[in-house]
Amino acid sequence: MKRMLAVLLVMLLPWAAEASEPFAVAARGAVLIDADSGRVLFGQNENAMLPMASTTKVMTTLIALEHSSLDEPVTAGKHAAGVTGTSLYLSEGETLSMEHMLYGLMLRSGNDAAVAVAEHVAGSVEAFAELMNEKARALDADAWFVNPHGLDADGHAISALGLARVMRAAMQNPTFRTITATKRKVIPWVGNEYSRVLENKNRLLTTYEGATGGKTGYTSKAGRCLVFSAERNGLSLIGVVLNCPTWFDTATAMLDYGFESFRTERVAEAGEALARLPVVNGIEAEVAVAAAEPLRAAVPVGSRTETRVNLPPSLDAPVRSGDVVGSVQLVSDGIVVAQRELRAAGSVERRDLRRAFLTLIHRWTLRR
Repeated sequence: MKRMLAVLLVMLLPWAAEASEPFAVAARGAVLIDADSGRVLFGQNENAMLPMASTTKVMTTLIALEHSSLDEPVTAGKHAAGVTGTSLYLSEGETLSMEHMLYGLMLRSGNDAAVAVAEHVAGSVEAFAELMNEKARALDADAWFVNPHGLDADGHAISALGLARVMRAAMQNPTFRTITATKRKVIPWVGNEYSRVLENKNRLLTTYEGATGGKTGYTSKAGRCLVFSAERNGLSLIGVVLNCPTWFDTATAMLDYGFESFRTERVAEAGEALARLPVVNGIEAEVAVAAAEPLRAAVPVGSRTETRVNLPPSLDAPVRSGDVVGSVQLVSDGIVVAQRELRAAGSVERRDLRRAFLTLIHRWTLRR
C-alpha cells in the first residue's frame, strides 16, 4: 500500500517545487504573481521555457490593441481561412471589425482570427511575431514567439513567469480587461443567416469568486495551459500553469493560497506627494516630490511593513518637474517588496540678481 501511495504521489506531482515553496502542483511550470508589483508569490519551475499553446493569444491581443483601433475592418486572407485547429470558420475575404476579431481570438480561441489580425497589423505572421518578441523583451518576459496562435512550432515557447508578465501588461489595458472578462459574446457571421455565439473557455469566470480574466490553451506538445487572474479585497493576482493536467483545479488552489496568505499594502498613488525637499539657490525654497507610479504590493498576512523614503538632503536649482530625485520602498519583514521612483512635482528656477529684481518689481506692482 505504501508503495502504491508513493507511486501515486509521483504521478500527481511529476514536477515538484523546491522544498521552500508552500506546496507543489502537477504542472511543468507554474507561477503566481502580485499584479500590482509583479512580485512572485509562488513559483515552480517558473523560468523554464515551455510550449504555451493558445495562451499565446494574450500577447497577440495586446499587440493588436497597441497597433490598431477597434473599429478597423480586418479581412481574412487565404492563410487565415486555411489555418488548422480551433476556428471561427472565417471564409477567405470575410471582413469583421478588429473588436470582433479579438473577441473571436480570446473567447473562441480562433486560430484563423489570430492570423487575420497578424496579417492586418504587420503584413505577415513573421512580421507580427517580430512585434511580439520586441514586446516580450520590453516586458522582461522570457519568451520566443513564432506565430500569433500558439500551434506547435519549433522554438515557440515561454516561461510561466514570462507569460505572467505578459498578462500583467495586458490587464493594464482597459479594453483587454473587458474582452478577457466577457463570458459570452455574439458577433456577426458574414454570409450566414446565424450569428457567431462565442463562449469563453475560461470556466474560472463562472466558478471562482473574483475571477477577472485569462486564457486557455492546449496542444499535444504543450499540454493544458492556463493563464488566469482574480481580484479580492484590493489584492490582484495573476497565475500561470503550463502543461498541467489539472489546470482549473490547480489554478483554484493557487489563487486560494494567494488570497489566504497575502494582503495588499498601499503606500502611494501616482502623483501623490510624499515629501518636500529644500532647493538651494532656487526662487522657491522647496519643492514637493511625488511617486512616479502607484506603489502597492502584496505582503504576507501578519507581516510588519514600513515605508522608506530615500532622498538627498536638498536639491540644487534649477529643478525641472519630473526630475528623478529619489525613491520610495515598501519593506515587509525587512525585505524590499516594491520600489518606485520619486520625482519633482514642480519646477524651481535658479535665483539670480536679475530674476530677483524682476520678481520684486512684479510683487510691488501687484500690491499697488
